[in-house]
Amino acid sequence: MTPDLLTDIADTFGTPTYVYDLDRVKEQYNTFKSAFPWPRLKICYAMKANYNRDILATLNELGSGIDAVSPGDLAMARSCGISISNIIYTANNITDTEMHEIAATGVLMNIGSLSRLKRYAEAYPGTRVCLRINPDVVDGAHDKIKTGGDLTKFGILLEDVEQIKEIVREAGLKVVGLHEHTGSGLKKPDSIIKAMKQVMSVATRENFPDLEFLDFGGGFKVPYGPDEAPIDIREIGSRVTRLFSEFCRDYGRELGLWFEPGKYLTAQAGTLLVRVNTVKQNRHRTICGTDSGFPQLIRPMFYDAYHAIENISNPAGMPGTYDICGNICETGDLFAKDRDMPEVRENDLLGIKDAGAYCYAMGGTYNLRPMPAEVVVEKGGFRLSRKRLTPEDLVALITGESATPARNDFNTQTRPDAA
Repeated sequence: MTPDLLTDIADTFGTPTYVYDLDRVKEQYNTFKSAFPWPRLKICYAMKANYNRDILATLNELGSGIDAVSPGDLAMARSCGISISNIIYTANNITDTEMHEIAATGVLMNIGSLSRLKRYAEAYPGTRVCLRINPDVVDGAHDKIKTGGDLTKFGILLEDVEQIKEIVREAGLKVVGLHEHTGSGLKKPDSIIKAMKQVMSVATRENFPDLEFLDFGGGFKVPYGPDEAPIDIREIGSRVTRLFSEFCRDYGRELGLWFEPGKYLTAQAGTLLVRVNTVKQNRHRTICGTDSGFPQLIRPMFYDAYHAIENISNPAGMPGTYDICGNICETGDLFAKDRDMPEVRENDLLGIKDAGAYCYAMGGTYNLRPMPAEVVVEKGGFRLSRKRLTPEDLVALITGESATPARNDFNTQTRPDAA
């Protein structure tokens, strides 16, 4: 997305605004798909990364399935025309009520604890189910997003396979899939292979004779920092398919190879546009305040995550060092600290890059500031995907009362050439 295009979007819809490049999403999907040359490859987009309707519709058109993790995920996917047969539901400490609600839809349940498996077996004997296995491999970009190993809440331990078999046998369940997810932003490509081998060690005909697929989750790294190189997805794909081919030969039939990429498909397609409203010199530190804050992009505060920031208004300015902060009443409300970039001035338009995954989706309304608008770019044009709420709209949602008339706030503006 060019600076002129982003400037045009900001002028049309205001800031803060999330912008998603649907053409980049398509490119990432096709790159991922081509990297794994397996006849029964299935990609289930982890929609918790970004549930924007236009992104979901685009991926659905490409043939992607969906990894859903909540009733809201499931409802959103279905509202976008995604069929139940193309969705897997990964249960995470769910209630009995949620289990019954989800089971009633007919979606395939992915269960990650013995206690939930027992309750599911009692309620739905003889049905199809997928099981989440903890691969006992620890990797990820941050401790808070490492999902393997015995210190996490995810998955059934490998040594509990005999207990699984007993529950399955007594209820006549049909285990059609085994699933694992090691973590997000895997730092070591070998972790993918190691986790696969761990799951394959228990995925035998003796243990699970009805398998239709193995699901190896997601977590494929994207380069956020300036010194980070992109992963060699084709090399990983070659190693994975070779290993999976050997497994299927030993198992006795060709199974489906499933993955659940999230950030790999959407992170680099997104930019959060913000406007600089204050530049403050505090002795040796220059602090730039913007019209957004950490509830609208929490990854830097939550994970110490790096996001590149582009000065769209002044790309050729003299280099300087800045703290780029938000408008929330918290000291930790920072998008970047000691960041070298072209001179930042009041009213400059900044683009926070790689904001297409776990940004809007993890957003909230702390300080009662409504979430940004969302705009999608496709084939050179752009359109509003989701309008921003006014503060009055937000309060009306909270109180259940009607919103009072307020400023337009770029909610309904359109461009004839951007439809």
